[in-house]
Amino acid sequence: MVTIASTVNGRSTPGIFRKLRSRRYAAYWMVLPLVILIAGLVVYPFVYSVWLSFENKAETKFVGWQNYKRLLKYDTFWLVTGNSFRFTLTAVFFKATLGLILALILNNLPMRGQRIWRGVSLIPWVMPLALSSMGWWWIFEPTHSAINWIIVQLGGTNKPWLSEPYWARAACIVTNIWYGTPFFMIMYLAGLKSIPESLYEAAQIDGATALQRFKYVTFPMLSKLISITVMFSTIVTFANFDIVRILTRGGPRYTTHLFGTYAFSIGIDGGHLPRGSAVALFMLPVLAVAAFIILRNIARGEE
Repeated sequence: MVTIASTVNGRSTPGIFRKLRSRRYAAYWMVLPLVILIAGLVVYPFVYSVWLSFENKAETKFVGWQNYKRLLKYDTFWLVTGNSFRFTLTAVFFKATLGLILALILNNLPMRGQRIWRGVSLIPWVMPLALSSMGWWWIFEPTHSAINWIIVQLGGTNKPWLSEPYWARAACIVTNIWYGTPFFMIMYLAGLKSIPESLYEAAQIDGATALQRFKYVTFPMLSKLISITVMFSTIVTFANFDIVRILTRGGPRYTTHLFGTYAFSIGIDGGHLPRGSAVALFMLPVLAVAAFIILRNIARGEE
């Protein structure tokens, strides 16, 4: 009976459940929870925010590109655009530079000391960003500022760190540099560990100085890693929210707002979710172009 039931026209016909339990489909079952998670937390919110940006404030009428056109007429929006580019380019440059310097220093330390300092250097990056931003807010707070106290003790005058546009921007950038530099450091350090010592020995035999060894051995070997790290950091820095929200809330006079904080201010604080979604989506083409340029350069380097 079993043989008859499982055979039709002389061929074995395993059921659908037997196929799904086969090794061939095991990988799909393992990936399925992650796919569902990404679809629920990334894909659906993104698609919904795109649709939302084309609606009116009450979310009852489709208005097309109206929200985007209105934003382009606001001087504040262009101020935020400039702030975002200035913040990102400055912070990423210093994070990449300081991270490389720290990685080179740590790579030349004895192994025992290297482990200790490597762990200490990662503390800013491991700490929750909101918590560390609160610490920096206390450092820059005008009434009880730790930095101002030191400046006064040295004979200087108080600085309006969070109430004057120039110093407020500097405070936000410094905080981001402090938080993000360890990420570059640990990535570069991993890259340095993968460079064969034989290359340095050959260069040293040829009479290359330390600067020449860095220029012709270290930097070319790290170039792809540097490009990828800069790309990821650019995306994260451009979409930064916590630091500005905690330190300045976009002030004074919108001079420290980034796309993320400005979108929150319009969408949540101002109650205009469609326009806030439009502000947030302005980041998409910028980040897409930056990622395309960096990845293209990496591909050309491989060729």
